[in-house]
Amino acid sequence: MAEFESNYEQSSRSAQNKSQAIVDRLVFAALKEQTRARRWRIFFMSFFVIYLSVVTVVLMSGPGKGFASGNASDSEKHTALVRLDGIIAAGEAAGSENVIRGLKAAFEHINTAAVVLEINSPGGSPVQSAYIFDEIRRLREKHESTPIYAVVSDIAASGGYFVAAAADKIYVNPSSLVGSIGVRMDAFGFVEMMKKLGIERRLLVAGENKGLLDPFLPEHAAQKAHLQAMLNEVHANFITAVKQGRGERLSQSDELFSGLIWSGEKALSLGLVDAYGTTRSIARELEAETIVDFTPKTRLLDRIAERVGASFGKSISASLLGNLKIQ
Repeated sequence: MAEFESNYEQSSRSAQNKSQAIVDRLVFAALKEQTRARRWRIFFMSFFVIYLSVVTVVLMSGPGKGFASGNASDSEKHTALVRLDGIIAAGEAAGSENVIRGLKAAFEHINTAAVVLEINSPGGSPVQSAYIFDEIRRLREKHESTPIYAVVSDIAASGGYFVAAAADKIYVNPSSLVGSIGVRMDAFGFVEMMKKLGIERRLLVAGENKGLLDPFLPEHAAQKAHLQAMLNEVHANFITAVKQGRGERLSQSDELFSGLIWSGEKALSLGLVDAYGTTRSIARELEAETIVDFTPKTRLLDRIAERVGASFGKSISASLLGNLKIQ
């Protein structure tokens, strides 16, 4: 009996020892895993701090709202370049505030032989385009000895051409797209779909025309006539600007202001442009081959803030008027 109890105690102690060993291994593994996870957290936190520091330094020491490539020498005459690239809209790189800032700096530099506005734009806001057009004419009058030329790369349509028309001369490639002198407003109508789905539109307004262009209501004849008259007024302003800028160089074609778009080759025969050429070829002709880029460059944080503000404004504008564009 005593021998049996001794064996039992030994077996029990052996089992306890094994259990303790298992527990010890589990605890050690857990501690090891926690240590590894802590090291990775420290690594990623350190990496993030370093990355954030580098970005901050770049933003603080970057060019800000200065100008891009090229150095404006104190003695050498240069050709000043300003780029208008993309949709012409408030808050965008091709918005009036940005482009006008570059144009002013280009005209005001003492060694600017000529200003080249390089355009690659399908159009955009009629108001923003008119702002740039008017400012070009003002700066040209103020700086009488400094010509401004527009160079079209891929496209200068609608608002893009509106702006180009203010230049002394417009240069294109034979395959550039030019024109689209017209105005459009986009909207959709879902009235029949609503009927098929059995959905009733309930709209409360203060002001009988406040539901203008509501896509879920039938088209209103008087409202449509009002909008068409408004588009015609904007179109007339566009036509007036083009005639002021181009003068007698324009042909008498009936299709000139119909909204059609043409190749650079056809635009040349219509008097919409003056010659084939590039920024580089103009600089050579001027004997001012150094090209200094005066296109403003905004900081990253500024661009984000501007984009958020512009997106908010566009949402409100779209909900009220749809998309009004000179195209």
